[in-house]
Amino acid sequence: MLDHLTVVIVLLSFVLSFIFALGGVGSALVLIPTLTWLGVPFSMARPTGLFINTISMLGATYSNVREKRLDFRLGLPIIGASILLAPVGAWTSHRLPTRSLLLAFIAFLVFSGMMMLFFKGSRYASQYREDRPVVGPLLVGVVAGFFSGLLGVGGGGLISPLMILQGFNPKKIAAVTAFAVPFSSFSAFLAYAAMGSVSWRILGLAGVAAWGGGYLGTCLMQRRMKAAVVKRCLGGVLLLIALRMIATLW
Repeated sequence: MLDHLTVVIVLLSFVLSFIFALGGVGSALVLIPTLTWLGVPFSMARPTGLFINTISMLGATYSNVREKRLDFRLGLPIIGASILLAPVGAWTSHRLPTRSLLLAFIAFLVFSGMMMLFFKGSRYASQYREDRPVVGPLLVGVVAGFFSGLLGVGGGGLISPLMILQGFNPKKIAAVTAFAVPFSSFSAFLAYAAMGSVSWRILGLAGVAAWGGGYLGTCLMQRRMKAAVVKRCLGGVLLLIALRMIATLW
């Protein structure tokens, strides 16, 4: 028999994975504060968010691979760096006060929300880069991997705007982000699991829901919706959550 909290987490995993897959990013940005409001300790909410990110973005990547939308070579430097830095971020988080981490999480929400709302890539499609550099994506992977482990957010909220800032097509980057996030998320999750504070029963049930939500959300976004419109809506949601978290701290 499932308890009330488990049912709520499973439903949230599906719904949030579906919604945030529309924007090509993981749902941990919203799932973690939502779980803390439900009474789940922040130390447990972070690995749960990382695991859900892993599974939901695997569902999104499966859809992108099937439809041949994914540029593997562009994503590899991000993945390599983020896998190495995510455990470093997770280790660092266990040595910082919870309040400091919550403030950093709020700052991350504000940054991601503002980038989704106001940042624009190249004005014309012909200006989008088609090359596959190493240094730029590698540095993105370093930053995203560290914050993925530190805050339990998966790094998608950093990967997407930082890659678009370098001149890449937003739709291509949505697929690359969905490809990279599971690696950084799972690497950080393993570090948290080694330090304890995970519920395997909840993660198993929520993971199935997250896979379905991530897959369906990506299919809908690529076929029916404009990624720019979805990102603006998600950006507004992130800023509202940041304000809500600020209100709970003071």
